[in-house]
Amino acid sequence: MKKFFAQLRPVERRLAVGVVVIFILVLNWWYIWPHFSDWGNLRHAMDDAQQKLALYQKTIGDTGKYEEWVKGFENQGEFVPVSDQAINFLRTIQSQASSSGVGINRMGNPITHTNEFFVEQTQTIDVTGNDKQLVDFLYKLGSSASMIRVLDLEMQPDSTRMRLNANVQLVASYQKNPNAPVAAPSKRKLPAVTKPNPQALSALKNGTQPMRTPQPKSP
Repeated sequence: MKKFFAQLRPVERRLAVGVVVIFILVLNWWYIWPHFSDWGNLRHAMDDAQQKLALYQKTIGDTGKYEEWVKGFENQGEFVPVSDQAINFLRTIQSQASSSGVGINRMGNPITHTNEFFVEQTQTIDVTGNDKQLVDFLYKLGSSASMIRVLDLEMQPDSTRMRLNANVQLVASYQKNPNAPVAAPSKRKLPAVTKPNPQALSALKNGTQPMRTPQPKSP
């Protein structure tokens, strides 16, 4: 390499050095400079992993508290047989409407939903009353043992401007039956396996018709 540079003229040496420098800069720009941020990204990823690990460990440590919450949710609400839940829901609404002085104009068909903890009954009603009656009606429904709550509410004044017409969608949560029997899988008896007739087997192998055994005649 020294002999090669020694044979070059000063201008050629400067040109060769410039080409080498440009080549090194291009290599650095292409392969090295894009990776300057890799260390920072790695440190950021490590910090995120440490935070997630700490969060997961804290959540695992709180497992007992979450289990108590789940048991509390399971024990909330009033247990009513499934066949009586819709009737119980309607009776509660009608009883409270009568007690609060609210008039029921229309009641829709109840809809049943089931989640992990409760059986939920949804009922849409149209009621009429003044503001005090409606507040008393909705507040006392929410304080009942069936955990009734308002899912949707629309109100507008009636033609006299003295009372309110309200369209209310109510949801009542009932306990699932914790002692409901689980249906056991049915045990089907397999059909009895009959032994093949040796004569029929030999006839099938030989390609001939099997001889029929004469049946005894009934007297």
